[in-house]
Amino acid sequence: MFLLRDACGSIELAFTDRSIDLSTAAVDDTLGEVARAAGVDALATMHQVHGNDVVWVDIAGTQPKADALLTDVVGLGLLVRVADCVPVVLAVPDEQLVGVVHSGRQGLVSGVVPGAVDALRERGATRIEAWVGPRVCGHCYELPAAMAAAVADAVPEARSTTSWGTPAADIGAGVVAQLSAREVVVHDVGADLCTVEDERLFSYRREGDASGRFAAFAVLRVADE
Repeated sequence: MFLLRDACGSIELAFTDRSIDLSTAAVDDTLGEVARAAGVDALATMHQVHGNDVVWVDIAGTQPKADALLTDVVGLGLLVRVADCVPVVLAVPDEQLVGVVHSGRQGLVSGVVPGAVDALRERGATRIEAWVGPRVCGHCYELPAAMAAAVADAVPEARSTTSWGTPAADIGAGVVAQLSAREVVVHDVGADLCTVEDERLFSYRREGDASGRFAAFAVLRVADE
């Protein structure tokens, strides 16, 4: 189920693979399975809308319209679903804060990741670490020329070209640049895991409407005394 697992102090995080489908149609049946595998009693998710809204949550079962979830509640798992977009886990072990973010092309341009970082800073976060997960790479994410130019104008580090020579965007590189600009420590664990090329992952670009969703998961545990 878990393609990658890691930890940052009292925060545990993981990225799932395609062995479990977390698309909207399947999520009610599979959230419990993820929760059991991750060792949590409750999960919070969101209705992702490709925007830049950041929401603090303290209970499971709600699905706010947002593209970033943050919490300071021990034991409450946070889940973000993707199929080409960039999943990000934000960890602040010193202040016992954690978050997950969904950043696609629109989220990159509108700044959902910087917004989530700023919200953590407002709660007192000092050292923030980020795990940037698997996503479509800059050599596979073809866009119309005008759209690709608009992304590059907003985030120059996202400028790219497909392997066949057409305009593209590297949203992963753009997210990493946004994090670095806010002095976040970045672990780019998805740099070599393109969703289009790696069949262990779901990809809307490769599979179309039939594509499922994989996820990034994070939970805050009790800090060591």
